[in-house]
Amino acid sequence: MTHEEHDPPPLESQEPREPLAPLESADLAPSSALEIRESAPPAADGLPWPATPLSFDLRVPWGWLDLLLLIAVAAIATVVIQLMLVVGFVLRGVPLSHLQDTSSGVALVAAIAAQIVIDFALLGYMAVQIRLWYHVPFWRTIGWRPIKTEKYSPAIVYMALAFGGFILVAIVSLASSAFPPSHPLPIESVFQYRPAVLMYMFAAVFVAPLVEETLFRGYLYPVVARTFGVGGGIAIVGTLFGLLHAVQLWGGWWQIALLIFVGIVLTAVRAAAGTLVASYIVHLIYNSVQVVAFLFATQGGRHIP
Repeated sequence: MTHEEHDPPPLESQEPREPLAPLESADLAPSSALEIRESAPPAADGLPWPATPLSFDLRVPWGWLDLLLLIAVAAIATVVIQLMLVVGFVLRGVPLSHLQDTSSGVALVAAIAAQIVIDFALLGYMAVQIRLWYHVPFWRTIGWRPIKTEKYSPAIVYMALAFGGFILVAIVSLASSAFPPSHPLPIESVFQYRPAVLMYMFAAVFVAPLVEETLFRGYLYPVVARTFGVGGGIAIVGTLFGLLHAVQLWGGWWQIALLIFVGIVLTAVRAAAGTLVASYIVHLIYNSVQVVAFLFATQGGRHIP
């Protein structure tokens, strides 16, 4: 037997591994999506800052076709849910003319209730799609991951984010008062009917931050940032966030611009921290402070101007 026959074959594991190439959504197998995110090391400062436009935080298994499908589902859900609520109100004896009058209290309550149901319907659709279609956990895959930090304790990080929400409210309030709208905005009609006010405040604190962060910063942002880069993703998603609320502030162009600014700030926080928890805290404090200020100014909502 020759010497060459005794030599073991070279092990492939000893060869250097090539780094992972940037993956598009079509190239990312559903079974490997979570594995790639979990195996990505954090940055040197302990926070998962996206070092490149295609960092691990952006490697989600869905893509642009999924976003188009979500838009279609949202349109269908809006029509169906609003129709079901109208039928329900009519069956309970509410005249159809009251529901068609957008300034009436019943119509305002119905509109806010419909939006809440639509929000949770979209949340459910995203959960079902990600879990059953791509076979990965919903909350963690879409971005609800713990904030990782090595330099500071989690309590300090959470307090800093909450303080950031206070600062954001102060900036927007001062800027809005500097250039007030010249006429009443559509959103002000909500404050003419106490039940609508209470339902609106409930949605602002307990529904909007959760659903909007999941939808915009969780589902939409990774796909947009993969295509246009992190900076482009922050600008585009933040602008869409503000424009989605434009109907409530129509005519107050400065106020709409400020809401776009808020959307950009929230998206930047999510991009920097690599988790929806960070932007959710800022969003929650931002909305909650406004609700508390309103309750204080109206003595618990008993004296609404």
